[in-house]
Amino acid sequence: MEFFKIVTGLAFLYYGGDFLVNGSACLARYLKISPFVIGATVIAFGTSAPELAVGIFAAMDSAPELAMGNVIGSNIANIGLVLGLTCLITTIVISPNRFKREYPPFLISALLILFLAWDLKIYQLEGVLMVVLLSVYVLRSFKHKEEFSADPEKEVRILSSKNPAFQCFLILIGLTGLVGGAKLLVSGGVSIARILGISEWFIGITIVAVGTSLPEIVSSIIAARRGHGEMAIGNIFGSNIFNFLMVLGITALIHPLDINEPIRPDLLIAIGTTCLLLILVLLGKYSLGKKSGSILLITYFLYIVLKGITNI
Repeated sequence: MEFFKIVTGLAFLYYGGDFLVNGSACLARYLKISPFVIGATVIAFGTSAPELAVGIFAAMDSAPELAMGNVIGSNIANIGLVLGLTCLITTIVISPNRFKREYPPFLISALLILFLAWDLKIYQLEGVLMVVLLSVYVLRSFKHKEEFSADPEKEVRILSSKNPAFQCFLILIGLTGLVGGAKLLVSGGVSIARILGISEWFIGITIVAVGTSLPEIVSSIIAARRGHGEMAIGNIFGSNIFNFLMVLGITALIHPLDINEPIRPDLLIAIGTTCLLLILVLLGKYSLGKKSGSILLITYFLYIVLKGITNI
């Protein structure tokens, strides 16, 4: 039964990612906006939905450390694990003009959380500020109109209807498949690991950590391999912004976050990985290849090892 869950989960992930990328690409063409914007808004919102659910339930259960840890850990994994794996498989290229336009909100959102959470508290008024800034970011993103360019041969023609309602339906089905597939895969993997006597900690930092990042991993890899590299990196930019501003903002609105754990090192690492990504894009002349992917993956696994050894 557990192996069946894993196989079914993998199938859901593949076809969910396929539907999501095709629907998003066609919607971008219809709206005359870049794949980056679709990745940074529509896909990012969908793949951040699990983090939002965790944050809301954590706030209702008075567990602010869980909400904060989930967001910080997810954002570090998005950059180090998700983008690292994607770059190892295919090179991602982003236009200089778009990078210069999109990196400020990506960096500012990370710096804002560092500033607001440094005192280990996030108040409701600060939550309002984050939600307002997120609204400004989304409106700003959809404001830029441009012609869509991609290789149509890499898209599934049967799913390339010009009807925007149909593409939104595909996106919804794709997101559902990604989240459901990730849950099945994690459930099956955790059960098998426990049967084999593998420790809970190792399960947490491997199967569960990778499982919660699977929607971003699959959608980013499929998007990049279909010739929508900017959609892949847009997904990471947008997911991190949504995690910081939407998840923590809404969570703080429901219940102010009063954190009793030493999260400052993790906040600094989150800022460090954000800056590392921006530096790698510049050093790679607005592209990320295998070398950049290796650096990002090594950074992520060093962080995991450090967490395990020092228990910070």
